[in-house]
Amino acid sequence: MAEQQAFHPGVSLAGAVDLEALKHQVKVEPGQAGGAPAAGGYVIDTTENTFQAMVQTSATFPILLFLWVPTDDRLFAMARALGDAVNKLNGQIQLSRIDIASNPSIAQAFQIQGAPALFALIGGRPMPILQGLPSDEELQQITDVVVPKLIAVAQQAGVTGTAPYSGDPDSDAANSASAGSVQDQVPPEHQEAYMLAQQGDYAGAAAAYEKVLEADPNDTRAARERAKALLLARSANADVRVVRAAAADKPDDVDAQLAVADIDMIGGQIQDAFDRLLDFVAAGHKADIEPVRQRLLEYFTIPEPTDERLKRARRRLATLMY
Repeated sequence: MAEQQAFHPGVSLAGAVDLEALKHQVKVEPGQAGGAPAAGGYVIDTTENTFQAMVQTSATFPILLFLWVPTDDRLFAMARALGDAVNKLNGQIQLSRIDIASNPSIAQAFQIQGAPALFALIGGRPMPILQGLPSDEELQQITDVVVPKLIAVAQQAGVTGTAPYSGDPDSDAANSASAGSVQDQVPPEHQEAYMLAQQGDYAGAAAAYEKVLEADPNDTRAARERAKALLLARSANADVRVVRAAAADKPDDVDAQLAVADIDMIGGQIQDAFDRLLDFVAAGHKADIEPVRQRLLEYFTIPEPTDERLKRARRRLATLMY
């Protein structure tokens, strides 16, 4: 994968005003008419607060990193082409879009001078693919040749998981979510917890969601977000290789199995997380069923209630308990 030599920055990080970028600036939010394509499917938007957790998941499935500015209309076609290519592959790879204007520290970490830039991320290791606006032919080569090669490289490295699906980007719900501020849609009683999570204080967010649940035990959204915050507080910064090695070396250690199940959940491998803990109990570890049960009950709040994996896991847990 040869890195493109020509570089035509859409946005400069050096402090000077890029007049060309200003001419192409739009005020429309992604997903609205005239704006950039919305995230969704296997396309996510990553910020400085969620970056580390995203890097961790690259040990489970490969990630294509698109460093861009979502208000620069010169980048819309590239964003759309990359999103379409990734979504057609049904989770074999994820596209992570990073707004370098709002998250400059990430751009600095990758030592880029402007947008767009494209990297692959496999097992936490970045691989440069392109800097600058590609020609139509170069973009087609990326979508048709480079992306399948990245998947093959990941498979050779043992990174064979499936990225989580995050909803139809063309649905009314996705478009309406993109059209307005996410924070505006957060219930008032959730605001404190939501802001703590956005700041990367996952333990604080979990505690704040716990207070919401004390006031309303039937708040399913608070229960789900609390579970996600607890998960990230425990394991967002874990070394995936170390955790998986410990689980393999200590098959009878419940804490080691719980830790690797966390990694599976962060990576979207819900079935693997459920099966790992249920298989552990079924393999003769009934004495450890209580910590496993507590962790599974936490996990069970994360998928949609209609998820068949959830239904099967609930039934199996009930069987193992009696």
